[in-house]
Amino acid sequence: MNQKQKINLIRILISIVLTAIVHFVPASGCLKLVLYIVPYFIVGYDIVIKSFKGIVNRQPFDENLLMTIATIGAFIIAFIDGDDYLEAIAVMLFYQIGEFFQSYAVGKSRRNISELIDIMPEYANIEVGNTLEQVEPEDVEIGTIITVLAGEKIPIDGIIVEGASSLNTSALTGESALKDVSAGDEVISGCFNTGAVLKIKTTKEFSDSTVARIMELVEDASSRKSKSENFITKFARVYTPAVVFSAMALAILPPVVLMIMGNPVVWSTWIYRALTFLVISCPCALVISIPLSFFGGIGAASAQGILIKGSNYMEMLADVKTVVFDKTGTLTKGVFAVSKVVAKDLSEEDLLHYAAHAEMYSNHPVALALRNAANVEDDCRVSESEEFAGQGVKTVVNGHEIYAGNAKLMDRIALKCDEVSEAGTVIHIAIDGKYAGYVVVSDVIKEETFDAISKLKAEGIRKTVMLTGDNKITANEVAKDVGIDEVYSELLPGDKVDQIEKLIAEKNPNSKDATAFVGDGINDAPVLSRADIGIAMGAMGSDAAVEAADVVLMDDDPRKVSKAIKISKKCMSIVRQNIVFAIGIKVACLILGAVGIANMWLAIFADVGVLILAVLNAIRILAVPRD
Repeated sequence: MNQKQKINLIRILISIVLTAIVHFVPASGCLKLVLYIVPYFIVGYDIVIKSFKGIVNRQPFDENLLMTIATIGAFIIAFIDGDDYLEAIAVMLFYQIGEFFQSYAVGKSRRNISELIDIMPEYANIEVGNTLEQVEPEDVEIGTIITVLAGEKIPIDGIIVEGASSLNTSALTGESALKDVSAGDEVISGCFNTGAVLKIKTTKEFSDSTVARIMELVEDASSRKSKSENFITKFARVYTPAVVFSAMALAILPPVVLMIMGNPVVWSTWIYRALTFLVISCPCALVISIPLSFFGGIGAASAQGILIKGSNYMEMLADVKTVVFDKTGTLTKGVFAVSKVVAKDLSEEDLLHYAAHAEMYSNHPVALALRNAANVEDDCRVSESEEFAGQGVKTVVNGHEIYAGNAKLMDRIALKCDEVSEAGTVIHIAIDGKYAGYVVVSDVIKEETFDAISKLKAEGIRKTVMLTGDNKITANEVAKDVGIDEVYSELLPGDKVDQIEKLIAEKNPNSKDATAFVGDGINDAPVLSRADIGIAMGAMGSDAAVEAADVVLMDDDPRKVSKAIKISKKCMSIVRQNIVFAIGIKVACLILGAVGIANMWLAIFADVGVLILAVLNAIRILAVPRD
């Protein structure tokens, strides 16, 4: 509990004790009223103040005004009739108990999200002479060597140049297991160094680093409300003034009608019914529990390394029935290696040498694999580099014209190439207008992918799809191995968008079924934006992909897709339960109150009791177990 919660709890306890004491004090009249007003104001002074501020600010119609009118009115009736004041105090007391439960639930959820906030670094260590100087992370330039001591947070993304240690990534990924790192490994900001000293060469500015991106997403999440939240907000704006005027009508119109008819009138009876009506009608259970349910869902997801950018995306996740995956870096590790070289009229070493130099200026993982397999640190002169989107590249290496790419590139230059049935990415090479052979570069499927697909089907996903630019053979083999239902291969970036649109168009227009796309690369950004809901790999995914996505998986684990859907379904189930429960109980009690059957104690249950039960129900979202 925070300090404010402790103070409110103390106020509630003091009020309960004083009320019990006053109840047994033999007092009457004004003295009895004054004695009861003391515990009332101890527990409810802030509500009364808020209601008067609302009136001054011309925004009076909220739950604070309802509670104030109802309790003050109950005091007046009790004073006139000479009754006990317990009902008046009980209304405010139980309302504050409900508020305490709500505050506690929000705090519990907020602690999950605050773990992300705690990852924000306060400084970065830079060596100046023989000493370490602490500087603002924002002042560190790309390529700077920073030192991270044991127990410190990594302030900026980079590559380890010296040292080996273990990193605690739980605040980012939700995983408790430590991650071992050493020289040459990429590390992201926000992780805690639990071991030896690390020296890291920064690869990004602080504003572009992982921790800064996460904080921006967290800050923006609260502004994106779901349809359910928007409905409740609009509902409360209309509902609250409506019940205030309805209560006034209940207090005035029936007695007036009875007087006109010549029947005796007991005004206090109808005023009491009106006050009871006010307490019952307070929309606290809806106004508080629904946003709390979504907030709790976002908190539960963040605790497991899933960042959902807003409650609107939480709501849409629950309706996902088709999940579409990119392949490289999403279902596979994106770590490529040369697995086969077939040369025609030159050695395999020479063919690989030309292929690597042809891809010299590309940042594609396949290009990196070629450069890693061949020695490119030589005196070869590379010029006239030209890229053909989705096909390959053309370069001039030491005066030789080199084409390196897929079969479409060979068709483009009217050369017949070998038909290759190898699983992997096939790079055909043409040198000076002659076909020279091919190189096969293979990717490795993530161990988590197999479990990810089966978990999705267990969550009720009807169809899984894979979109890739890879050749048909490789794509089909990966899809078959992991259990993907449909696969579309040899796609250009624009083709992926077209395919997503086709999948969305196939849906029943009257259905709420949603289509999700999971990707990680820059070329996935348009598809992430076009899908009903975009899910990006956040650890090693591109900035563009993370920015375009609606959900970010902080540890690039595809199993988290099913976890996100599971959390969203539970969240929406709780939201619907609370809406039906709160409205149903209130309507029943309002009818009973209007006809004089319900008293103030039933009103307290209809208001505060329903609120507490709804809040406790909302808290259940935090209990989603880890795998």
